[in-house]
Amino acid sequence: MRLALGISYNGQAYQGWQSQLSGLTLQDKLEAALAKFTGQDSGGRISTVCAGRTDAGVHGLMQVVHFDTDLARDTHAWVRGTNAHLPRDIAVQWAYEVPDAFHCRASAISRRYAYILLESQVRPSVDAGRVGWVYKPLDRQMMGQAAVLLTGEHDFSSFRASSCQAMSPVKTLQRIDISQRGAYWRFEFEANAFLHHMIRNIMGCLIAIGQGKQSPQWISEVLAARDRDAAAPTFSPDGLYFLGPRYDAHWGLPDRTDAYDSIP
Repeated sequence: MRLALGISYNGQAYQGWQSQLSGLTLQDKLEAALAKFTGQDSGGRISTVCAGRTDAGVHGLMQVVHFDTDLARDTHAWVRGTNAHLPRDIAVQWAYEVPDAFHCRASAISRRYAYILLESQVRPSVDAGRVGWVYKPLDRQMMGQAAVLLTGEHDFSSFRASSCQAMSPVKTLQRIDISQRGAYWRFEFEANAFLHHMIRNIMGCLIAIGQGKQSPQWISEVLAARDRDAAAPTFSPDGLYFLGPRYDAHWGLPDRTDAYDSIP
């Protein structure tokens, strides 16, 4: 049968999602835990596919993976049993049996991220590694005007990392929501797909605009340039959270986890 799992994690200690020889990735930790739970740690391996690879230091509130297995277990047992072998900063939130036609990446109709930013004259302490940081005040109206110019279908080459492997830089950014609660800003993004470092590069530009270094209209110039050098430097990964993919309701999968509203 094919199983889908929803995974949450703090990415500070890991070299991103995708498996590497070092073994210090989220995929490596998850697959090792699955092997121990299923008794296959001496030989076989359960190979997982994820909805969206995240970089080193990036967090996940609902990463979705799927894999095929011949082992019959109750879905609750997959959650409890896998979690028993995972580090404390990674946890399976849910497990569902899905049809063979389901593919966690190809079946997604959109993907969502949030960036949490602390505006304070003092650097983060208890939030270190979990929020980005600026010490100069931000103007919400200016950033909002720029966000409107970014939404829609565009060539996002100016916001694309040189190592990006996407076949096309053209993506549809469906929304950018900007809110503030106390000293914390929350930037929420939803698109059909994202380029490598796209959100962190957008964040660098929005912050430059919010601090008055550039006008909101500058973002249109950056888009039109289709050149990474036209945009602001890549911003820190610390406050970036993968909120999860969105699927058609007929798959019967959760839209979010309990952790969705736990960040500011």
